[in-house]
Amino acid sequence: MKKSLVLAMAMALGVTASAYAANPFSDVPAGHWAYDSVNKLAAAGIVEGYGDATFGGDKLMTRYEMAQIVAKAMAKGANVDKLAAEFADELDTLGVRVANLEKKADNVKITGQARFRYQSHENGHDKGDLRTRLWVAGQVNDDWTYTAMLQNQQDFDDNDGEETTSLKRAYVDGRIGGLQIHAGRWDEVTYTGAILDSYVDGIKVSYGDKVKVYGIAAKGADNDAIDGGLTYDSGDRIYVAGVEANVGVVNGYFNYFKADNAATDPAFDKNGALDKDNSTFDTKEIYNVGVSLDVAKDLNLAYEYMWSDKKYNKDVSKDGFVATLAYKGADAEVANTWGVHASYYDQPINAILSPTYDATMFLDQGGYKGWSAGVDYTFAKNIQLCVNYYDTEAKIGNDDDQTIFTELFFFF
Repeated sequence: MKKSLVLAMAMALGVTASAYAANPFSDVPAGHWAYDSVNKLAAAGIVEGYGDATFGGDKLMTRYEMAQIVAKAMAKGANVDKLAAEFADELDTLGVRVANLEKKADNVKITGQARFRYQSHENGHDKGDLRTRLWVAGQVNDDWTYTAMLQNQQDFDDNDGEETTSLKRAYVDGRIGGLQIHAGRWDEVTYTGAILDSYVDGIKVSYGDKVKVYGIAAKGADNDAIDGGLTYDSGDRIYVAGVEANVGVVNGYFNYFKADNAATDPAFDKNGALDKDNSTFDTKEIYNVGVSLDVAKDLNLAYEYMWSDKKYNKDVSKDGFVATLAYKGADAEVANTWGVHASYYDQPINAILSPTYDATMFLDQGGYKGWSAGVDYTFAKNIQLCVNYYDTEAKIGNDDDQTIFTELFFFF
């Protein structure tokens, strides 16, 4: 190894004359001119030596060995300008190799989220759980990526210690000409999630930018989702077609939904699961139109109207709406950021498929109406608290419920 290379690496990583960890190599004596630098580079994982605990400082390096060292140094935050000035000719020759090593090292990224959740209901059906998610994102090529999400959920509702682990998402994103392709298993949240917020297996094709058209052909992917608010039978086909446009501060959209086998008048057993023998199923078609705009600085107003093609449940209306007013918003990566929001809901079962279901939805009583208010606050970078209050009542009968929905997120 050249003396200049060791010094340049040490300088790039900010090495001083002080000693570091104990000498990891038997052939680098304490009095050697490169002792401190070699120890620093070894401690940082830049150089590894040979399997016999020797450094081999007098051996000649291959171009591949040098490329690997340079790539590792850059990944550790080395000053690229100093390296380039010291080894301009060598790096020019090895640049492609270094770039390939760096790109390969960043090809797969893993991120995660842990969420503690507690729901307090006036009707006494309190719930608590811990959910952990790990995302794996891989770069297939310049045009295509792969994403997967593994989820573990531990329920605190009783002393059984029940938990589930499953691969919740696995999909590819890419382009074919001017078409954007999204295919596999994912959580489809259509705008506010007032009609559809559900895991699906299928394909989504989009085209355009400021004006975008899109279509989805899929099936339900969540076998137990009916327990949480899904009104179509998992495994049955779902189709969505829509268009959205952005004009200044205004975002508008229109969608068409079709579910081949929806529970239009569902019945539930004592455990809250769908009683298929006593439920009515039919093809369900729903339309919706929505608009979102900034009415003032940091203040956003959104309104979504939805209606079905007919009254599947004849005791409630076939149309509904959701209106939301939001001020600011908490950013998980910025401490002390916050936001508040309030919404009003009128959602008969005729005009929903699988909405976001933090509130009690009274699906066996024609759907629900009511309001909510909430606040989000980031305590420290990547630690965020969300608290929402819901007050909903059944569309049929006099039942109502108040819910406090608390979530604490840790992102990593």
